[in-house]
Amino acid sequence: MNVEDLQLTPQTRAADLLSWAAEEGRDRTYGPLPEEVLRTVLTLLELGDGRMHDGFPELSSPVVEQLLYERLYMYVQPESDPAAYGAAVRLLIDHQRATKRLNAKRWERLQAEAEWQGELLCGLLRQPHLVTWPRLYALVLRADGVETADQDAVRAWLDAFRELGEEGRLAAFEALEQAGELDRVDGDGGWGPVRLLSIGMATDGARMLLENRLIQRSYRNLAGLNALGLPMPSELSGDFEGFEEAVIAEALRLFGEWTVPGLPALLLDYPELAPVPGPAEVEAYLAAQQA
Repeated sequence: MNVEDLQLTPQTRAADLLSWAAEEGRDRTYGPLPEEVLRTVLTLLELGDGRMHDGFPELSSPVVEQLLYERLYMYVQPESDPAAYGAAVRLLIDHQRATKRLNAKRWERLQAEAEWQGELLCGLLRQPHLVTWPRLYALVLRADGVETADQDAVRAWLDAFRELGEEGRLAAFEALEQAGELDRVDGDGGWGPVRLLSIGMATDGARMLLENRLIQRSYRNLAGLNALGLPMPSELSGDFEGFEEAVIAEALRLFGEWTVPGLPALLLDYPELAPVPGPAEVEAYLAAQQA
């Protein structure tokens, strides 16, 4: 299977944007921005609802809000300052203005929106009831000093963490709040069944959304083949099961790139550590909420 033929993942122009920022002195405005932060922002924007122009996403108020307020907290667990994501969006707004695709009034409004929504994002990333399993385990792995670039080390840690039992694992999650990595939230029972169920639901929802966006991108970019009378990749012309497998694998890879590489795929081997509720559990939870 040639994943590149399926055109699932955006090939972002993060390096070009960094070069432009250096040439224009924008690095003095926003500070040094990690390329992986820019790549994440550009990838999620292209997988969002906005339009593209010359390889860059076109920003508008709804697009900025969707990214900073609705999407990023679902996927990223940064090691660097989370304020970098808002700064990356503001840099992209500057670039859009420089290429004459924003007038001064729209540029000023978008800059203000990106600034305060970037601040909101920093708060959202600290909310324990909003984490996903990959984000949560990224925090615990780092707190335990695990070399997260080494998948064997991560797997060994997961094996040991499984042996702690439920009580020991919940204590490790609670310790993140005590260490100030996550905020304490009252009213949802803390690290109990309700929060764990919501984390599983959030994880499943985030992965499904990402998979759907990847599918849409693949079909959109390959639609031109039909117009030219050219054959579609086999995964789209008959071997749809192979296409689904490719989409799932790519979604897991991206989720790992934004948390700990390889971790989301590894967690599938440890369902007791990262449970995802089934329909019956979700229905029971919703019924209890309505009672």
